[in-house]
Amino acid sequence: MVLCGANAYEQKYYLNQEFSGLPTQIKEELQIMCVLYTEEIGGIFTVEFDDEDGTLLLKTNSEENDFAYDEIGAELKIRQLMREKQELFKSLELYYKIFVDGDIPEELLKESENA
Repeated sequence: MVLCGANAYEQKYYLNQEFSGLPTQIKEELQIMCVLYTEEIGGIFTVEFDDEDGTLLLKTNSEENDFAYDEIGAELKIRQLMREKQELFKSLELYYKIFVDGDIPEELLKESENA
C-alpha cells in the first residue's frame, strides 16, 4: 500500500487519502522528504507499506531513457533516509499496524498494563 510519493517527471507529490488522518507535521515532513529526494536524484520515489507485515519500504525507479537518473545515488540516499528518519518510520509502521491493520502490537499492550 502506497503511503506517499513524488514524481520528478510530472513534478507532483501524492499522499494516499487513507492516511489523511496523520498529523499535519508528519504529512509535511513526508512531502518535503519525497520532493527533495526527486529533486536530488530524479525519477519516481514512493514510500509504501508491505502488505504482509506493515514494514515501511522506500522505493525508487526511473523511466527507461532517463540518463540523468542517478541509480547509485538513489540507493545511497535511501540508506541515508532510513538512518536519519528511523524514528519517523517506526512511528508510521506503528500507525499502519493500529489504524490500517487494526492490530495493537504486544509491546503496547504490555506498556498499558504496566501503567
